[in-house]
Amino acid sequence: MNQIATKLMKTAFARSTDGAKAAEKCIQDLGSIDPKMLLVFCGGKLDGQSVLNAFQNRYGCIPIVGGAASGGIVHSQFGYSGLELAVLAITDPEFVPAVFSEPDLRQGEYTVAKRLGKKVAANIERGDTVLLFFDSVASASPPRLHHATPIVRGFYDGCGSIQPKLIGGGTLTDLNFSGGWVYDGSSVRHHALVALAWPPSVTVDTFVMHGCVPASSFLTITRMEGAEVFELDGRPALQVLEQQFGVSFTHGEESRALTLLATLGQKQGDPYAPYDENAYVNRLLLTCDPNSGSVTLFEPDFQEGARVQIMGRDASFMLDSVRTGVAAANRVIERGDSLVSIYINCAGRASVLSGSPEEETAVLTQSLDANIPLIGFYSGVEIAPFENALPRALDWTGLLAILRYRA
Repeated sequence: MNQIATKLMKTAFARSTDGAKAAEKCIQDLGSIDPKMLLVFCGGKLDGQSVLNAFQNRYGCIPIVGGAASGGIVHSQFGYSGLELAVLAITDPEFVPAVFSEPDLRQGEYTVAKRLGKKVAANIERGDTVLLFFDSVASASPPRLHHATPIVRGFYDGCGSIQPKLIGGGTLTDLNFSGGWVYDGSSVRHHALVALAWPPSVTVDTFVMHGCVPASSFLTITRMEGAEVFELDGRPALQVLEQQFGVSFTHGEESRALTLLATLGQKQGDPYAPYDENAYVNRLLLTCDPNSGSVTLFEPDFQEGARVQIMGRDASFMLDSVRTGVAAANRVIERGDSLVSIYINCAGRASVLSGSPEEETAVLTQSLDANIPLIGFYSGVEIAPFENALPRALDWTGLLAILRYRA
């Protein structure tokens, strides 16, 4: 075991119908430690306030951050029943991130995120690592999300020339996007945005795992409104997809099959470079409209004129992607300076939704180097940096981040 990492950080996991009992089980498993911060991912069927109260009663007024999760992940256990509680305790003050928050994304995602970016930028150095959490669900009825794209753009605009390495995810209570909330350091908050700014001594390596592979040449979005793509190369977008896969997506379950079969991907950097899944931003196809011939994306960030590719989704591709990404992460961990692994995993990748015969999280936990702690959760959206480009919100992605000590 990496003795440095295990002394600095420790994880615990519990499953219960009672939030307070789950927290007590985690406290027992953490043992006689004196944590300076807790990172907590709380299953959506548990009462977040009861969990918070239990930790505060035991550890006092330390920062507690994280939020709701449709499931939790550590090395030894994971699940997405909504009854899971996953905890990371940080015991060394040298590695405790500073916590910044904004309470209400309903004031406008871009505006609130820009305000938070200004706060963070005043307290960090260029290139520092920032972990961002936000409540994914703006409204359950009618269903509406807090989109990550304006949050990322606003945050970076607020940071100005102080451009951090940004990773993060959206919190949600269950796989149906019924609700969400975050721990902002001391309380349970709905519609909030929280940033953890790690000290300059901490850096991050990220591994983007989705397994979506190009199923078409480059296509140009020739008509688009918001998140709705009407035309690709001057033809109805739905028609292009139907011809690509040789099926019709016009009715009921067939329409749902579109979501399972494909995404639209935008390649970052050199479009003619060899395939590298770390270079792609993929957008889930939520719905289609046979009358207009359009498809609607999960995020409204693609623009008219953008060059995209139809990307095939397949469970075997997803599992192979995890194996490849974990192998690369293990090579980083072998250096001996890693502190903790953080896995932010799209809830849609759970086998109950993806149709995979094997849980991709099981593939990750069984093969990822256990010499450093692992903490993770099932998310609504993932945020990752790209080389020579701004961070982007991602769909149907497993984002593995390795925090390392930078001397």
